[in-house]
Amino acid sequence: MPPLTVYWALVRAGFRRYSTYRQATVAGATTNVMFGFLRTYGMFAAAAAAGGVLAGYDRPRLATFVWVSQGMLATINIWGPPEYAERVRTGDAVTDLLRPVHPVWQLLAVDLGRAGFALLTRFVAPVVVGALAFGLYAPARWSTYPAFALSLVLALLVTFGCRHALFCSVHWLLDVRGPMTAWVLFSTLLSGMVFPLWILPEPLPALVVYGMPFASMVQAPMDVLVERGDPLRLLLTQAAWAAVALPAAVLIQRRGERKMVIQGG
Repeated sequence: MPPLTVYWALVRAGFRRYSTYRQATVAGATTNVMFGFLRTYGMFAAAAAAGGVLAGYDRPRLATFVWVSQGMLATINIWGPPEYAERVRTGDAVTDLLRPVHPVWQLLAVDLGRAGFALLTRFVAPVVVGALAFGLYAPARWSTYPAFALSLVLALLVTFGCRHALFCSVHWLLDVRGPMTAWVLFSTLLSGMVFPLWILPEPLPALVVYGMPFASMVQAPMDVLVERGDPLRLLLTQAAWAAVALPAAVLIQRRGERKMVIQGG
């Protein structure tokens, strides 16, 4: 097993790589802010039609849900580009197999560095704008802050594991565009990115939140932050899905290495 200094170097490399895309960072943050306003007014209208509270979320909680989730979008990179799938298609992934670090852990370390930069930029910008424009919910318990930080890390691990497993499908399909389209559709609708999943009719909310990995990416961290539901149950659910997603990514990676088919080379 490589020493921890190797992984730390990969984390720093990921941070430096994404810190060079300054214009893209500003453009992305601006887009997050624009959609934050659109989503907030839509949520407020729905809450007003429901009598002021929507599925247990009042206006401050709804504003927090919208603006923090907008910041989380780039942090967990739920719709990240299929770079590894492209490396498999072109044959560049062969060089990854020659390195002393397993490709999954190498890419995870780089992704943690990317997430660190996104947290300081793409996460902070929408949260600050939302706090100034609408006012956000202030957690009543001090333990909510470390719980949310842990929930955010778990969300990143679940997202990375699912995303990498999806990218590895190119070993068999040779083209990841079909699976990516399905991923964008289901992750958008079932993660809580568009609306709080608890507004769905029973028994769908509990089934989606606890029975599928998508809600562990956005819905669970947001419920922890706005103190809706049992935070321990939400964190355990995220940890369980992370314990499934990461080993699954490693397993599919190893199976794919045995059946590597390279196009165009």
